[in-house]
Amino acid sequence: MARRYVSNSEGETEDLGRRLGLRLGPGAVVAYTGDLGAGKTAFTRGLARGLDISERVTSPTFTIVNEYEGGRLPLFHFDLYRLSSSDELFDIGWEDYLSRGGVCAVEWSENVADALEEDAIRVDLRRGESDGQRIITIEGVEL
Repeated sequence: MARRYVSNSEGETEDLGRRLGLRLGPGAVVAYTGDLGAGKTAFTRGLARGLDISERVTSPTFTIVNEYEGGRLPLFHFDLYRLSSSDELFDIGWEDYLSRGGVCAVEWSENVADALEEDAIRVDLRRGESDGQRIITIEGVEL
């Protein structure tokens, strides 16, 4: 069942991500969809905090994946904006990341939807009515 949240600031978006991070176990996949600039990286910063990762989380737009170790679980933060198929995801070692027992947070997951398991947690982020507002829908886990 999907649950809808309204965030009125970047801090609230991060806090929602933190709450999700607290609930995740090894091998979890968080599949993001949503508008450009809607807060996917801010949500992931919170997710990292929920995993007890203290490193600064940045967008992996140009590197495709950033790895964060040292927390309760490792975090692998993917930005698949520039990928056009699941084959490209497998070429960069997707299965290896899945087998490492961390959490995979996948921005632009719609670009590789056929490679994601059905039990992936779905997070959709959209711009709300005001400039700082975001509508965040989470499916696959209760917060």
